[in-house]
Amino acid sequence: MLDTKPNVQSLDARVAELLDRMTLPEKIGQMNQIDPGGAAHDPGLQGDVRAGRIGAILNEVDADAVNELQRIACEESRLGIPLLVGRDVIHGFKTVLPIPLGLAATWDPDLVRDGARVAAREAAAAGINWTFAPMIDIARDPRWGRIAESFGEDPCLCSRLGVASIEGFQGADLSLPGSIAACAKHFAGYGAAESGRDYASTNVSENELRNVYLPPFRAAVEAGVGTLMTSFSDLDGVPATGNDRLLRDILRDEWRFDGFVVSDWDSVRQLAIHGLTEGDEGSALAAVLAGVNMEMAGGSYLEHLPALVGDGAVDEALVDELVAGILRIKFGLGLFENPYTEPTAFPPPGNDNALGIAEQAALRSCVLLQNRDAVLPLSPARLSSIAVIGPLADEPYEQLGTWIFDGDAALSVTPLQALRDALGDQVEVRYHKAMETSRSRQSETFDEAAELAAAADVAVLFLGEESILSGEAHSRADIRLPGDQEALVRRVRAAGKPVVAVIMAGRPLTLTDVRDEVDAILYAWHPGTMGGLAIAKLLLGQESPSGKLPATFPRMVGQAPLYYNQKNTGKPPSPETVIHIDDIPPRAFQTSHGMTAFFLDAGYTPLYPFGYGLSYGEFEYRDLRVDRDEVRIGQAVRVSAELTNVGARAAEEVVQLYVRDLVGNVTRPVKELKDFRRVRLEPGASTRVEFELSTDELAFYDRRMRLVVEPGEFHVWIGGSSDAPLRAGFRVVPE
Repeated sequence: MLDTKPNVQSLDARVAELLDRMTLPEKIGQMNQIDPGGAAHDPGLQGDVRAGRIGAILNEVDADAVNELQRIACEESRLGIPLLVGRDVIHGFKTVLPIPLGLAATWDPDLVRDGARVAAREAAAAGINWTFAPMIDIARDPRWGRIAESFGEDPCLCSRLGVASIEGFQGADLSLPGSIAACAKHFAGYGAAESGRDYASTNVSENELRNVYLPPFRAAVEAGVGTLMTSFSDLDGVPATGNDRLLRDILRDEWRFDGFVVSDWDSVRQLAIHGLTEGDEGSALAAVLAGVNMEMAGGSYLEHLPALVGDGAVDEALVDELVAGILRIKFGLGLFENPYTEPTAFPPPGNDNALGIAEQAALRSCVLLQNRDAVLPLSPARLSSIAVIGPLADEPYEQLGTWIFDGDAALSVTPLQALRDALGDQVEVRYHKAMETSRSRQSETFDEAAELAAAADVAVLFLGEESILSGEAHSRADIRLPGDQEALVRRVRAAGKPVVAVIMAGRPLTLTDVRDEVDAILYAWHPGTMGGLAIAKLLLGQESPSGKLPATFPRMVGQAPLYYNQKNTGKPPSPETVIHIDDIPPRAFQTSHGMTAFFLDAGYTPLYPFGYGLSYGEFEYRDLRVDRDEVRIGQAVRVSAELTNVGARAAEEVVQLYVRDLVGNVTRPVKELKDFRRVRLEPGASTRVEFELSTDELAFYDRRMRLVVEPGEFHVWIGGSSDAPLRAGFRVVPE
């Protein structure tokens, strides 16, 4: 638990004393967050701050402007209440780390924590004291643009990395310099948007909500996250910003959350657009009654709450409750004692430590998906020339990814630059962009690219998506490589030389039509500031890939959403039951082929499963053991396996533990991730990797929404992906 409130009694007393002195307009002012829009020096804005009509701002990153607004709030307003200053500091500030989905591919909570700490310090230097991160929505549909901001499809991985991110942002003590309040978003179910369309409705049963989508948020609350943000979408017919079931019953009453909830941008007023209310007044009423403490960028609280309180529709005691949550965070941040920032008190952006963490994150995020005939790593000693081809080889901005408003592209090291620096005069690096952007539909220069490849020893293609093609509002129905990239791949392949594809993207792409045309695939996501250096080191074998997929890669978009922890159904597919569309005889008798849950044209398996990733080592798992056949509820079982690096290179492996509850009060997934660990082994070395699995980790919400651990049979797997074949079992028995 983070120490966000080191002296609760004193803090609550301070909050109560301040509330007692506040007028109703001053209270409502604390519930109002506005975007200055670059007009921090506007007399009208400053007058509103002076009058106590603004409790928070967002998107102001000029330290002098922030300090001036804080000075007015603290020295010229009647009560001297400082401002919260928010910003989307998602995966870095000036120094940019891989996108969150890339960070999830590291499976490294310590590294995620370190990266968030770097981002917090750089943001704090600019006067920011609140970040709208981490996004801990479970994301199962790669069409959804915001999957780039997520930690992937699994509740265990998302919870672990979400907590690590919160710890990095908030630090051990929220009041210390360089700590900023985190905001877990989007509460809740946003990642289940229909067909992956951003802002669309979500249709999630309460059982699935509690077992899949809520666990990361509960973990965040238990870790002491300061704030939560509501989702744009509706859930069970009620938009999240007006959903009292979510915000009151679950968040406040069940989980005892005592931070505050902020709406997403303008989502209070959007309640009327959803059709939940008739206008802004009704929207303000619905959001307040649901328990939204602060409105972001809408102004309906400021305009309508005074009358709603005056008419008795809203009890002022409720306003006091909501404002108290905001004040607790302000006191916890130490803003009343030190509201100003001094940039020189912090390490400069892009310092060696920050860049080192960014490089390590990029190294561990890259996932080696394919490596036929061990074409990678490239050996400079056996090469005279490399053809570097593609629209993303030398784009310092595009490698940064989505939500990088403050990212400094000047700090970026591109792959082309890094390869040239690493190889020097030893190997000639020839470059051809081939396409102006990743979306370009042009082939006029493809012959030149192919000629470059034919004259080289190996071609390295840098493909994928520009950063603008993923993120909020950037959903895609077709998740193949955009533009004419597939045609470029085929043309380069025809040159007859080994082909390596490095793919930068904000989501899993469908690579079925690409993987047979290339020898190796290194999936780099949008790798951030130091992405190029990391990619070069991996290509040249200075480091071994160790990333693992945090999301399933479908064969084609029609399989989406596709995820590993699915239910078994009453007719589970198997290799024996699958028939391909091309194998059905002409004029076949009308019967149900296979009689199981699969696609005639895509089967039922993914292109690459959750947790998958190769390295330059080769890992072998054997001798899976469970230390007891039976374990009583409330106790733990130890599960272990022998891991050996049978390859010729030192490498890291992410060892994964999966569990299946064979029989439950409600149907249970075919597998669930329960733990994981990074292990580095030298060639030929072995180690026994052991996990302690508590029966508490086997709990689930049953059909009556009770959190239970049921007696019965369980299977366990240990391996390098969700397809781990090594299985054992045990029985849980009553206490």
